[in-house]
Amino acid sequence: MRIVRIETIPVRVPLNPRRMIRGSRGVHDVSPFLLVKVHTNEGITGLGEVSCTPRWSGEDQVTAAHLVHTYFEPLWVGEDPRNVEALSRRLRLGAAGNFFTKAALEMALWDILGKASALPVYRLLGGAVRESVPTKFSISGVAPEEAAEIAKWAYLQGFREMKVKVGTEGDVRRVEAVCRAVAVKPGVDANGGWDVPTAIARVAEMPGIAFVEQPVAPGDPDRMAEVKRAVRVPVVADESLYTPQDALALISARAAGVFSIYVGKSGGIGNARQIAAIAEAAGIPCTIGSNLEMGIASAAMLHLAVSTPAVTWACDILLPFFYEDDVLTEPLDIRAGVAFAPEKPGLGVELDEEKVARYRVDR
Repeated sequence: MRIVRIETIPVRVPLNPRRMIRGSRGVHDVSPFLLVKVHTNEGITGLGEVSCTPRWSGEDQVTAAHLVHTYFEPLWVGEDPRNVEALSRRLRLGAAGNFFTKAALEMALWDILGKASALPVYRLLGGAVRESVPTKFSISGVAPEEAAEIAKWAYLQGFREMKVKVGTEGDVRRVEAVCRAVAVKPGVDANGGWDVPTAIARVAEMPGIAFVEQPVAPGDPDRMAEVKRAVRVPVVADESLYTPQDALALISARAAGVFSIYVGKSGGIGNARQIAAIAEAAGIPCTIGSNLEMGIASAAMLHLAVSTPAVTWACDILLPFFYEDDVLTEPLDIRAGVAFAPEKPGLGVELDEEKVARYRVDR
Protein backbone atom coordinates (compact mmCIF):
# COMPACT_ATOMS: atom_id res chain seq x y z
CA MET A 1 0.00 0.00 0.00
CA ARG A 2 1.30 3.47 -0.94
CA ILE A 3 0.18 7.08 -0.40
CA VAL A 4 -0.69 8.69 -3.74
CA ARG A 5 -1.93 12.14 -2.68
CA ILE A 6 -3.32 14.23 0.15
CA GLU A 7 -6.53 16.23 -0.20
CA THR A 8 -7.48 19.19 2.00
CA ILE A 9 -10.97 20.67 2.38
CA PRO A 10 -11.69 23.87 4.38
CA VAL A 11 -15.06 23.79 6.18
CA ARG A 12 -16.92 25.82 8.75
CA VAL A 13 -19.81 24.26 10.68
CA PRO A 14 -21.94 26.68 12.76
CA LEU A 15 -21.61 26.65 16.51
CA ASN A 16 -24.78 26.74 18.55
CA PRO A 17 -25.02 30.50 19.39
CA ARG A 18 -26.08 29.68 22.96
CA ARG A 19 -22.99 27.53 23.59
CA MET A 20 -20.18 29.79 22.38
CA ILE A 21 -17.18 29.87 24.70
CA ARG A 22 -15.95 33.13 26.20
CA GLY A 23 -12.71 33.13 28.19
CA SER A 24 -9.49 35.01 28.81
CA ARG A 25 -8.40 34.37 25.19
CA GLY A 26 -11.53 35.98 23.78
CA VAL A 27 -14.71 34.55 22.30
CA HIS A 28 -14.70 31.20 20.49
CA ASP A 29 -17.68 31.87 18.21
CA VAL A 30 -16.31 30.55 14.91
CA SER A 31 -14.73 27.14 14.34
CA PRO A 32 -13.03 26.76 10.98
CA PHE A 33 -11.53 23.34 10.19
CA LEU A 34 -9.40 21.77 7.51
CA LEU A 35 -10.45 18.24 6.66
CA VAL A 36 -7.66 15.98 5.43
CA LYS A 37 -7.93 12.89 3.22
CA VAL A 38 -4.83 10.74 2.74
CA HIS A 39 -5.47 8.68 -0.41
CA THR A 40 -3.76 5.36 -1.13
CA ASN A 41 -3.30 3.21 -4.22
CA GLU A 42 -5.50 0.48 -2.69
CA GLY A 43 -8.58 2.65 -2.33
CA ILE A 44 -8.31 3.11 1.44
CA THR A 45 -8.57 6.76 2.51
CA GLY A 46 -7.50 8.04 5.91
CA LEU A 47 -9.34 10.97 7.49
CA GLY A 48 -7.94 13.77 9.62
CA GLU A 49 -9.05 17.14 10.98
CA VAL A 50 -7.16 20.36 11.71
CA SER A 51 -8.70 22.69 14.27
CA CYS A 52 -7.88 26.10 12.77
CA THR A 53 -8.17 28.73 15.52
CA PRO A 54 -5.13 31.01 15.21
CA ARG A 55 -5.77 32.87 18.48
CA TRP A 56 -5.34 29.57 20.27
CA SER A 57 -2.94 27.48 18.16
CA GLY A 58 -1.44 29.91 15.64
CA GLU A 59 -2.75 27.78 12.76
CA ASP A 60 -5.47 28.56 10.25
CA GLN A 61 -6.93 26.95 7.14
CA VAL A 62 -4.48 28.69 4.81
CA THR A 63 -1.32 27.87 6.74
CA ALA A 64 -2.43 24.30 7.41
CA ALA A 65 -3.19 23.56 3.75
CA HIS A 66 0.03 25.26 2.64
CA LEU A 67 2.13 23.16 4.99
CA VAL A 68 0.35 19.95 4.02
CA HIS A 69 0.84 20.41 0.29
CA THR A 70 4.21 22.19 0.27
CA TYR A 71 6.14 20.35 2.96
CA PHE A 72 4.38 17.23 4.22
CA GLU A 73 2.80 15.71 1.12
CA PRO A 74 6.17 15.42 -0.72
CA LEU A 75 7.58 13.60 2.31
CA TRP A 76 4.77 11.02 2.26
CA VAL A 77 3.82 10.32 -1.36
CA GLY A 78 5.02 6.85 -2.34
CA GLU A 79 5.38 5.71 1.28
CA ASP A 80 3.46 2.97 3.10
CA PRO A 81 0.90 4.74 5.36
CA ARG A 82 0.90 1.81 7.78
CA ASN A 83 4.35 2.87 8.98
CA VAL A 84 2.77 5.36 11.37
CA GLU A 85 5.81 6.04 13.55
CA ALA A 86 8.25 6.48 10.67
CA LEU A 87 5.97 8.91 8.82
CA SER A 88 5.14 10.79 12.02
CA ARG A 89 8.86 11.38 12.50
CA ARG A 90 8.97 12.92 9.04
CA LEU A 91 6.28 15.38 10.13
CA ARG A 92 8.36 16.40 13.13
CA LEU A 93 11.38 16.97 10.89
CA GLY A 94 9.43 18.58 8.05
CA ALA A 95 8.40 21.77 9.88
CA ALA A 96 8.49 23.16 13.39
CA GLY A 97 5.35 23.64 15.49
CA ASN A 98 1.96 23.47 13.73
CA PHE A 99 0.85 20.66 16.03
CA PHE A 100 -2.82 20.57 15.00
CA THR A 101 -1.87 20.26 11.32
CA LYS A 102 0.51 17.40 12.07
CA ALA A 103 -2.11 15.75 14.26
CA ALA A 104 -4.61 15.69 11.37
CA LEU A 105 -2.15 13.88 9.15
CA GLU A 106 -1.11 11.45 11.87
CA MET A 107 -4.70 10.53 12.77
CA ALA A 108 -5.30 9.82 9.07
CA LEU A 109 -2.47 7.26 9.19
CA TRP A 110 -4.07 5.53 12.17
CA ASP A 111 -7.36 5.55 10.27
CA ILE A 112 -5.74 3.80 7.30
CA LEU A 113 -3.94 1.28 9.51
CA GLY A 114 -7.18 0.42 11.30
CA LYS A 115 -9.16 0.08 8.08
CA ALA A 116 -6.44 -2.11 6.54
CA SER A 117 -6.37 -4.27 9.69
CA ALA A 118 -10.17 -4.30 10.19
CA LEU A 119 -9.65 -3.01 13.75
CA PRO A 120 -10.69 0.17 15.55
CA VAL A 121 -7.80 2.42 16.47
CA TYR A 122 -8.15 1.82 20.20
CA ARG A 123 -7.34 -1.86 19.62
CA LEU A 124 -4.23 -0.92 17.67
CA LEU A 125 -3.20 1.12 20.72
CA GLY A 126 -3.38 -1.93 22.98
CA GLY A 127 -7.08 -2.30 23.55
CA ALA A 128 -9.58 -0.69 25.89
CA VAL A 129 -8.79 -0.07 29.54
CA ARG A 130 -12.28 1.35 30.10
CA GLU A 131 -15.61 0.89 28.35
CA SER A 132 -16.54 4.56 28.25
CA VAL A 133 -15.11 8.03 28.76
CA PRO A 134 -16.49 10.33 31.49
CA THR A 135 -17.08 13.87 30.23
CA LYS A 136 -17.57 17.29 31.79
CA PHE A 137 -19.33 20.38 30.48
CA SER A 138 -17.56 23.71 29.88
CA ILE A 139 -19.44 26.85 30.96
CA SER A 140 -18.60 30.06 29.15
CA GLY A 141 -17.18 33.13 30.91
CA VAL A 142 -20.43 35.05 30.62
CA ALA A 143 -22.44 37.07 33.16
CA PRO A 144 -23.20 35.17 36.39
CA GLU A 145 -26.93 34.81 35.69
CA GLU A 146 -26.30 33.45 32.22
CA ALA A 147 -23.62 31.08 33.49
CA ALA A 148 -26.07 29.75 36.07
CA GLU A 149 -28.68 29.10 33.37
CA ILE A 150 -26.12 27.24 31.25
CA ALA A 151 -25.17 25.14 34.29
CA LYS A 152 -28.83 24.27 34.93
CA TRP A 153 -29.27 23.27 31.29
CA ALA A 154 -26.13 21.08 31.38
CA TYR A 155 -27.26 19.46 34.63
CA LEU A 156 -30.66 18.63 33.14
CA GLN A 157 -28.90 17.06 30.16
CA GLY A 158 -27.13 14.73 32.58
CA PHE A 159 -23.73 16.36 33.25
CA ARG A 160 -22.48 15.95 36.81
CA GLU A 161 -19.01 17.39 36.24
CA MET A 162 -18.39 20.91 34.92
CA LYS A 163 -15.82 23.65 34.65
CA VAL A 164 -16.31 27.40 34.43
CA LYS A 165 -14.26 29.75 32.30
CA VAL A 166 -12.55 32.44 34.39
CA GLY A 167 -9.77 34.96 33.84
CA THR A 168 -12.34 37.59 32.84
CA GLU A 169 -14.42 40.16 34.69
CA GLY A 170 -16.78 38.79 37.33
CA ASP A 171 -14.95 35.51 37.93
CA VAL A 172 -15.94 34.99 41.54
CA ARG A 173 -19.59 35.95 41.08
CA ARG A 174 -19.85 33.67 38.03
CA VAL A 175 -18.51 30.66 39.93
CA GLU A 176 -20.72 31.42 42.93
CA ALA A 177 -23.76 31.61 40.67
CA VAL A 178 -22.98 28.21 39.14
CA CYS A 179 -22.46 26.65 42.59
CA ARG A 180 -25.84 27.99 43.72
CA ALA A 181 -27.58 26.81 40.57
CA VAL A 182 -26.58 23.13 40.52
CA ALA A 183 -25.42 20.44 42.94
CA VAL A 184 -21.99 20.26 41.29
CA LYS A 185 -18.53 21.23 42.52
CA PRO A 186 -17.10 22.79 39.36
CA GLY A 187 -13.53 23.35 38.34
CA VAL A 188 -12.37 26.64 36.86
CA ASP A 189 -10.32 27.25 33.70
CA ALA A 190 -8.39 30.51 33.41
CA ASN A 191 -6.69 29.67 30.08
CA GLY A 192 -3.57 31.39 31.44
CA GLY A 193 -5.45 34.64 32.06
CA TRP A 194 -4.18 35.43 35.59
CA ASP A 195 -0.83 36.43 37.00
CA VAL A 196 0.47 34.57 40.06
CA PRO A 197 -0.90 36.88 42.80
CA THR A 198 -4.30 37.13 41.11
CA ALA A 199 -4.52 33.36 40.63
CA ILE A 200 -3.78 32.70 44.29
CA ALA A 201 -6.25 35.35 45.44
CA ARG A 202 -9.06 34.24 43.10
CA VAL A 203 -8.78 30.58 44.02
CA ALA A 204 -8.92 31.54 47.71
CA GLU A 205 -12.17 33.40 46.98
CA MET A 206 -13.67 30.27 45.37
CA PRO A 207 -13.71 27.67 48.17
CA GLY A 208 -16.27 25.52 46.39
CA ILE A 209 -14.20 24.63 43.31
CA ALA A 210 -12.75 21.22 42.42
CA PHE A 211 -9.65 22.31 40.46
CA VAL A 212 -8.02 25.22 38.65
CA GLU A 213 -6.88 24.78 35.05
CA GLN A 214 -3.96 26.74 33.58
CA PRO A 215 -4.14 29.58 36.11
CA VAL A 216 -1.17 31.49 34.64
CA ALA A 217 0.32 31.94 31.19
CA PRO A 218 2.47 29.13 29.78
CA GLY A 219 6.20 29.44 29.29
CA ASP A 220 7.53 29.35 32.85
CA PRO A 221 6.60 26.27 34.92
CA ASP A 222 7.96 27.95 38.05
CA ARG A 223 5.11 30.47 37.97
CA MET A 224 2.52 27.73 37.94
CA ALA A 225 4.43 25.84 40.63
CA GLU A 226 4.14 28.92 42.84
CA VAL A 227 0.36 28.83 42.41
CA LYS A 228 0.26 25.09 43.05
CA ARG A 229 2.10 25.49 46.35
CA ALA A 230 -0.34 28.18 47.50
CA VAL A 231 -3.71 26.64 46.64
CA ARG A 232 -5.56 23.63 48.03
CA VAL A 233 -7.09 22.30 44.81
CA PRO A 234 -5.41 20.40 41.96
CA VAL A 235 -3.72 22.52 39.31
CA VAL A 236 -4.29 21.31 35.74
CA ALA A 237 -1.70 22.05 33.04
CA ASP A 238 -3.18 22.73 29.60
CA GLU A 239 -1.68 25.49 27.43
CA SER A 240 1.70 24.83 29.03
CA LEU A 241 1.67 21.21 27.83
CA TYR A 242 2.25 20.47 24.14
CA THR A 243 5.18 18.07 24.04
CA PRO A 244 6.77 15.26 26.07
CA GLN A 245 9.51 17.76 26.91
CA ASP A 246 6.89 20.12 28.36
CA ALA A 247 5.61 17.25 30.49
CA LEU A 248 9.08 16.59 31.87
CA ALA A 249 9.58 20.30 32.64
CA LEU A 250 6.25 20.53 34.48
CA ILE A 251 7.06 17.44 36.51
CA SER A 252 10.53 18.74 37.36
CA ALA A 253 9.07 22.05 38.56
CA ARG A 254 6.24 20.30 40.44
CA ALA A 255 3.95 22.70 38.64
CA ALA A 256 0.81 20.61 38.06
CA GLY A 257 -1.17 17.78 39.60
CA VAL A 258 -3.14 16.93 36.45
CA PHE A 259 -2.23 17.00 32.74
CA SER A 260 -4.71 18.03 30.04
CA ILE A 261 -3.62 16.28 26.84
CA TYR A 262 -5.00 16.65 23.32
CA VAL A 263 -4.57 14.73 20.10
CA GLY A 264 -4.33 18.06 18.26
CA LYS A 265 -2.19 20.00 20.70
CA SER A 266 0.26 17.11 21.02
CA GLY A 267 0.70 16.72 17.27
CA GLY A 268 -0.99 13.34 17.14
CA ILE A 269 -2.15 10.27 19.01
CA GLY A 270 1.39 8.93 19.37
CA ASN A 271 2.76 12.04 21.06
CA ALA A 272 -0.31 12.29 23.30
CA ARG A 273 0.32 8.71 24.40
CA GLN A 274 3.93 9.56 25.19
CA ILE A 275 2.83 12.45 27.40
CA ALA A 276 0.29 10.21 29.13
CA ALA A 277 2.96 7.57 29.77
CA ILE A 278 5.25 10.19 31.33
CA ALA A 279 2.37 11.39 33.48
CA GLU A 280 1.50 7.87 34.57
CA ALA A 281 5.10 7.20 35.58
CA ALA A 282 5.02 10.36 37.69
CA GLY A 283 1.68 9.50 39.28
CA ILE A 284 -0.14 12.35 37.50
CA PRO A 285 -3.67 11.69 36.19
CA CYS A 286 -4.71 13.03 32.80
CA THR A 287 -7.80 14.45 31.17
CA ILE A 288 -8.37 15.09 27.48
CA GLY A 289 -8.97 18.75 26.75
CA SER A 290 -10.71 20.29 23.77
CA ASN A 291 -10.51 23.00 21.17
CA LEU A 292 -14.14 22.28 20.21
CA GLU A 293 -13.16 19.55 17.78
CA MET A 294 -15.59 18.08 15.30
CA GLY A 295 -16.29 14.46 14.43
CA ILE A 296 -13.01 13.14 13.03
CA ALA A 297 -10.82 14.57 15.78
CA SER A 298 -13.40 13.74 18.45
CA ALA A 299 -13.24 10.11 17.32
CA ALA A 300 -9.44 10.18 17.63
CA MET A 301 -9.79 11.63 21.15
CA LEU A 302 -12.20 8.86 22.13
CA HIS A 303 -9.85 6.13 20.90
CA LEU A 304 -7.03 7.74 22.89
CA ALA A 305 -9.18 8.04 26.01
CA VAL A 306 -10.47 4.46 26.17
CA SER A 307 -7.01 2.94 25.58
CA THR A 308 -4.82 5.13 27.82
CA PRO A 309 -4.62 4.16 31.51
CA ALA A 310 -3.59 7.63 32.73
CA VAL A 311 -6.75 9.28 31.38
CA THR A 312 -8.84 8.99 34.53
CA TRP A 313 -10.37 12.50 34.80
CA ALA A 314 -13.54 13.57 33.01
CA CYS A 315 -12.75 14.77 29.49
CA ASP A 316 -13.88 17.70 27.33
CA ILE A 317 -15.34 15.71 24.41
CA LEU A 318 -18.52 17.67 23.74
CA LEU A 319 -19.20 17.79 20.00
CA PRO A 320 -23.04 17.50 19.89
CA PHE A 321 -23.49 20.00 22.73
CA PHE A 322 -21.74 22.85 20.88
CA TYR A 323 -22.37 22.36 17.16
CA GLU A 324 -25.57 22.57 15.19
CA ASP A 325 -24.37 19.85 12.80
CA ASP A 326 -21.41 17.66 11.89
CA VAL A 327 -19.91 16.32 8.66
CA LEU A 328 -20.11 12.60 9.51
CA THR A 329 -22.52 10.06 8.06
CA GLU A 330 -23.29 8.74 11.57
CA PRO A 331 -23.03 10.68 14.84
CA LEU A 332 -20.55 9.66 17.51
CA ASP A 333 -21.95 8.22 20.72
CA ILE A 334 -21.27 11.28 22.90
CA ARG A 335 -23.80 11.77 25.68
CA ALA A 336 -24.06 14.08 28.67
CA GLY A 337 -21.42 12.83 31.08
CA VAL A 338 -20.21 9.85 29.08
CA ALA A 339 -18.94 9.00 25.59
CA PHE A 340 -17.96 5.83 23.73
CA ALA A 341 -15.26 5.11 21.14
CA PRO A 342 -16.44 3.92 17.71
CA GLU A 343 -16.19 0.18 17.08
CA LYS A 344 -15.80 0.27 13.29
CA PRO A 345 -12.32 -0.10 11.74
CA GLY A 346 -9.91 2.82 11.86
CA LEU A 347 -11.27 5.94 13.48
CA GLY A 348 -14.70 4.47 12.83
CA VAL A 349 -16.14 7.49 11.03
CA GLU A 350 -16.97 8.42 7.44
CA LEU A 351 -17.65 11.79 5.85
CA ASP A 352 -21.08 12.82 4.60
CA GLU A 353 -19.96 14.35 1.30
CA GLU A 354 -23.17 16.37 0.91
CA LYS A 355 -22.55 18.04 4.26
CA VAL A 356 -18.89 18.58 3.43
CA ALA A 357 -19.97 20.39 0.25
CA ARG A 358 -22.56 22.41 2.21
CA TYR A 359 -20.07 23.66 4.80
CA ARG A 360 -17.09 24.06 2.48
CA VAL A 361 -15.65 27.59 2.47
CA ASP A 362 -13.10 29.56 0.46
CA ARG A 363 -9.85 30.00 2.32
